Amino acid sequence: MISEFPHLIDLADHPVSWWNGLLELGQEILKNPALYANSCRGKIMGTLFYEPSTRTQMSFQTAMLRLGGTIIGFDNPQTSSVAKGENLKDTTKIVSGYSDVLVIRHPIAGAAKAAALTADCPVINAGDGGHLHPTQTLTDLLTLKCEKGRLTGLTIGLCGDLLNGRTVHSLCKAMACYPDNHFIMISTKELAMPSYIKDYIRAHGGTFEETFSLEEAIPKLDMLYMTRIQRERFASVEEYEAQKDTYILTPKKMKLAKPDMIVLHPLPRVDEIEVAVDDDPRALYFKQAKYGMYIRMALILTMLQSAKKTELLVGQTHPGIACQNEKCITCREPYLPKSFIGSGTTLTCEYCDERLLLRH
Repeated sequence: MISEFPHLIDLADHPVSWWNGLLELGQEILKNPALYANSCRGKIMGTLFYEPSTRTQMSFQTAMLRLGGTIIGFDNPQTSSVAKGENLKDTTKIVSGYSDVLVIRHPIAGAAKAAALTADCPVINAGDGGHLHPTQTLTDLLTLKCEKGRLTGLTIGLCGDLLNGRTVHSLCKAMACYPDNHFIMISTKELAMPSYIKDYIRAHGGTFEETFSLEEAIPKLDMLYMTRIQRERFASVEEYEAQKDTYILTPKKMKLAKPDMIVLHPLPRVDEIEVAVDDDPRALYFKQAKYGMYIRMALILTMLQSAKKTELLVGQTHPGIACQNEKCITCREPYLPKSFIGSGTTLTCEYCDERLLLRH
């Protein structure tokens, strides 16, 4: 299925040259923000935030306001018709009809793609469950570009909840597309990186290793990407409590790192980075959040000015076959076509990337 609008659902849907263009525009806006102050005058951005957000929501809002545009939408579905049982399609259809660009955050994987199927304007994925978060990845890329001067030949440490962390999933997929990057995945066995991300890295010529020890990994790193253990992704409080304090970055551990290693974090943090680390000049997570505003300004401008059509579903439906991932949007919105990529004994859901092994 081809949409008549440009969308950003997954960075992998666009060539690396497109990402690089966004990064160049973001750097230009950062240097000369006044030149872009009226670029979106008369334009409206709709925001559908089905789960809590501070940085992503506010940075999108600030980005649009700094471009001269206006904003509509909600940051709590209970204050909208969603509370009355309205489905995703109807909400999207209505709000996209009022808007020039639509930004959606949703707790269910594949929701942004589902919204784009029937939207009447470009859709930007601001995070779909534990699946993807492409605009955070663009924020991370701009931060690396500005602070390290390159996106190649880096040793990247990823620490914490790598199973449910949509930010690390998107970052790995993006950085695997630049040459000579090596990933060190630091997590417990229960929170290890999903196999489809590791397969993606391999397929793009990247390399990785897995370890349980932050202390062993940190001396090797050019960048450490910390993530919180996300309580909202666990089925029970007991499961969360068993994992939450496993990895904590302290000033003592920072002494093991290179002088030019940088620490990033998508935020919010809970206790995985001690407050004392904030005084270390290598701790760039607050600066990183500000870079997010500039790259989202670049993204909004690009989406509004682009005439590109986006191919959303390229696979096939199979009679009697549905995604087995309970956190997939197709399990919540039954009207959606259950589209899969692949053949033979292995199919991949086009919404959440979950694999389905068929028995013959």
